[in-house]
Amino acid sequence: MDYTTQNKKIELITEDTIVIGVDIGSEMNFARAFDWRGREISKKVFKFSNTLVGFNFFDGWMTDMLQRAAKMQIIVGCEPTGHYWFPLAGHLKDRGILLVTVNPYHVKQTKELDDNSPTKTDLKDPKTIAKLVIGGNYGIPYIPEGIYADLREAISSRDRINKELNASANRIQRWLKIYFPEYLDVYDDWQKDGVQVLKGETGIRTLGSYRYQKEDGSMGMGSKVWSILHRHNSERQRSAAVIHSKDHAQQL
Repeated sequence: MDYTTQNKKIELITEDTIVIGVDIGSEMNFARAFDWRGREISKKVFKFSNTLVGFNFFDGWMTDMLQRAAKMQIIVGCEPTGHYWFPLAGHLKDRGILLVTVNPYHVKQTKELDDNSPTKTDLKDPKTIAKLVIGGNYGIPYIPEGIYADLREAISSRDRINKELNASANRIQRWLKIYFPEYLDVYDDWQKDGVQVLKGETGIRTLGSYRYQKEDGSMGMGSKVWSILHRHNSERQRSAAVIHSKDHAQQL
């Protein structure tokens, strides 16, 4: 069924449905239960930990709410707070219970309707979340499984690693421009190869031998070091040419 429109989302909540709003925390979660008309079923806020033991207590509490209200279906709503909601989402999916998410901005804008106060409390937020769900202001998150979950995690890790590599390359380039500007004159392909330049034996030995510039500009910060680096590069190129010529001669 298509739940992309608000009317379709409202139709999903029937007379046999209870809506549970959950305020997700890093360690503790808080829940309140309401019927399809917004009347509260729970007597007080239910507190449970963000662990398997806490989820099992939460299962028992939800069953008690179903029996108390004589309903058949449960919809759980929450704010997608960072990564803290992932364990609860996986647990509810294994139980076959629908989890929906609400926009944190909507929660912030509507929390004053009950008490004219913008304060954020564990007592108020679960109710605000549940009321948004009852009004159809929610979304159904896509939670991949199997290889699709692995692909999502791999892409996320790859993007994070690339950002870290770029940040490290920028820091190293800054340090070189401050302490060793001649290095970039020799290795002019820094922008292309990035960190790979530092993996060369010549570059590592040079940075280890001439780390800082002296006041008189000696110890490799002038033409002397440039000559050393240029000589090493020339020797490396000649060695490669000799090896190539030897290999070519053997093939003849």
